[in-house]
Amino acid sequence: MARKGPESTRSAQLLAWYDANARVLPWRARPGETADPYRVWLSEIMLQQTTVQAVKAYFEKFVALWPTVSDLAAAPLDDVLKAWAGLGYYARARNLHACAKQVVMRFGGQFPEGEEALRGLPGIGPYTAGAIAAIAFGGRHAAVDGNVERVISRIHAIETPLPDSKPEIRERAQALVPEARAGDFAQAMMDLGATICTPRDPNCLICPWAEHCRGRITGLAPSLPRKKPKKQVPTRRGVAFWIERADGAVLLRRRPEKGLLGGMMEVPSTVWSEAVTKPEAQAPLSAEWRKLPGLVEHTFTHFHFELTVWMAETITDGELRDDGDYRWTKREDIDGEALPTVMRKVVAHVLKD
Repeated sequence: MARKGPESTRSAQLLAWYDANARVLPWRARPGETADPYRVWLSEIMLQQTTVQAVKAYFEKFVALWPTVSDLAAAPLDDVLKAWAGLGYYARARNLHACAKQVVMRFGGQFPEGEEALRGLPGIGPYTAGAIAAIAFGGRHAAVDGNVERVISRIHAIETPLPDSKPEIRERAQALVPEARAGDFAQAMMDLGATICTPRDPNCLICPWAEHCRGRITGLAPSLPRKKPKKQVPTRRGVAFWIERADGAVLLRRRPEKGLLGGMMEVPSTVWSEAVTKPEAQAPLSAEWRKLPGLVEHTFTHFHFELTVWMAETITDGELRDDGDYRWTKREDIDGEALPTVMRKVVAHVLKD
């Protein structure tokens, strides 16, 4: 039996708006097409903590290199990390590769339809599972990301700060999901938050839900959702060692698989901590060092990072310390390495000097 009431009315209004205003995105099925679970999953993983504009080129590169989940599963992890370099949050790339392998091994290369089964795969949390289940398979699941949290908080004037308001937001979002076109509804919610119900200056005049929005009526909308005060972000520091041989090859090191930037390549560096002590003892080899002026700065999710760069003027001992997975790379080949953004900043800093 079809649902009736204010929720079904709002759902119909939003779907009508979406039919006229849906964004055209490279991973999104066109009207009349069936959504490809692989493309839905790949895009949702890429879009975590990242903007649509930043993801488009990466998505198109990935599907060109690996058109199916089986192709991605068969690819070497290092190739996946190289293709991901610059997109950030590199645990996503490792989980992406692990998930592809699981889909092939456990499900014969076909994504499972159920939200619970999806959540059992690497890198797929509640939001991503709901999005895939709804968009790819039509399941009646709410996909609650930051955009949807903002929309629901404003529609219902929820003043409880995040994250405490998450259960109420999810319950109210789930109540709105229609029996039919659940995938279109999930994407409509995303589009509404991304294009109209924006963090700053929401365009309430053209919102399909303006008449229902308690946040707009009470004047609270621009201040919602509320968030608890952020803790002060600590600063960590380190020294990166730029070592270049006479033939122009540069020394790189692979970071441990587990932990921050796991499996990515780096310009060898000291331990990252509040204060750097005895950096020479942490250098990959003995050398005469010259400190470059200035700092390389980068902000991660939980800390700000300041990196000083030292260059080897004269290598006095060519024996590398036995403390890492080192390799020499030609300078012209560095762009093709799986370097995270902070290390690409190091390269740019050196080349500028």
